[in-house]
Amino acid sequence: MRLAGRTAIVTGGGSGFGEGIVRAFAAAGARVMIADIDAAAGERVAAATGATALRADVGEAADVARLAAAAGAAFGCPDIVVNNAGITHLPAAMEEVREDDFDRVLRVNVRSVYLTARAFVPGMKARGAGAILNIASTAGLSPRPRLAWYNASKGWMITATKAMAVELAPAGVRVNALCPVAGETPLLKSFLGEDTPAMRARFLATIPLGRFSTPADIAAAAVFLCSEEAAMITGVALEVDGGRCI
Repeated sequence: MRLAGRTAIVTGGGSGFGEGIVRAFAAAGARVMIADIDAAAGERVAAATGATALRADVGEAADVARLAAAAGAAFGCPDIVVNNAGITHLPAAMEEVREDDFDRVLRVNVRSVYLTARAFVPGMKARGAGAILNIASTAGLSPRPRLAWYNASKGWMITATKAMAVELAPAGVRVNALCPVAGETPLLKSFLGEDTPAMRARFLATIPLGRFSTPADIAAAAVFLCSEEAAMITGVALEVDGGRCI
């Protein structure tokens, strides 16, 4: 029960890495609120874990304000905020990515981190404690061709993590990031362009451990970084990638 007595918000908690984090947090004793644009997915995970779920588009200021109000009514300012919600564009030459796809990537991957910080950092600072975890990507450290604007959004998230960590450390708030390699999640097909055995084999050949990240891999690292065991860790971008970034 490494998170016993803690409260947490997990964005994009209705599937993929986010679902894994919700399940692990709940198993570790945390009270969890899921924010997901897919209401049915959020409710499914909530029913299985004892969490609560709220439909929210975390790229929209009004939805994040509503999330903050719901969390405040349920348990006050959360001890932990996990910015997991993310999206990509389909592989394409950078100049061929449509403007609306570019805007969507930045709204979900970048703007959401700003909006949750605006909503929850004041309460954490007032309390003198808190943990923020941003789910970035190896794409922000070792970019792949044809995913230029997704790569850039995750690079932004890594830099934002370090900037937030430096600024919030005097207030007792820790900020870290996880950098998974592509995993068995709903976004895998979007990363690969097409989910075929040949495409999987080609990508897996770049991962020394020879497999994709799983939700359980990311969840285990998330529990650690958000627990007191990581009390001296802030500003890191931890690679959970089977060695891909070596």
